[in-house]
Amino acid sequence: MEKVDARISKEWRRRMLFMLFMVSGIAAWFLYDGYVVWPAEAERHAEFVAIEAKLVESGKIEAVEHKAHGEELNHYLRIEWERHAKQAGYKRKIPKERTDASIGEQRTIGWVMMSGSALFGLWVLWNHQLRIETEGDVVIGTGGQRVELDSIVKIDRSKWESKGIAYAIYEDSGKQQRLCLDGHKFAGCEVIIVEAERRIQVRNAEA
Repeated sequence: MEKVDARISKEWRRRMLFMLFMVSGIAAWFLYDGYVVWPAEAERHAEFVAIEAKLVESGKIEAVEHKAHGEELNHYLRIEWERHAKQAGYKRKIPKERTDASIGEQRTIGWVMMSGSALFGLWVLWNHQLRIETEGDVVIGTGGQRVELDSIVKIDRSKWESKGIAYAIYEDSGKQQRLCLDGHKFAGCEVIIVEAERRIQVRNAEA
């Protein structure tokens, strides 16, 4: 048969790069929160608590249990915070408490995801070197397997419709083996599948 050199398809490449950018982006978001946003909010929350303590000490408001402040925030405390935020150039929003533990957790998640993203990127690069090709009547798989086209006795297309994957069932030393022919991942791979099926039909007709 004519030479076939099935390499990584554009569609597979687009999907893998999208996943890589998505995971990297999420990791960067966690790291940015852990190193920039949350520590800054922790500082603002400390200032907020200090303002609250002064108002309690002056008798203007009553002490409350320290927890996330919602809409029930004392009116005087809200006004005092908004005045302070305006002077300091902060947003008026009441800062949330960000503990060292929660900040550390954000950083850990970010670094774990970033490490995973780096490994995934290396895997994508490695896959770009893979190919399925033919040399005469021999199919060479991604792992270097050399399979004679005429040794293929069946093409399993059970996963073709859903995943674009077919398996060439061939005989080697009296045993049946499988060669994965991923038509979705490797552009041009279906040419090999069709040729193998054609040869199987010819042999069956001659039998």
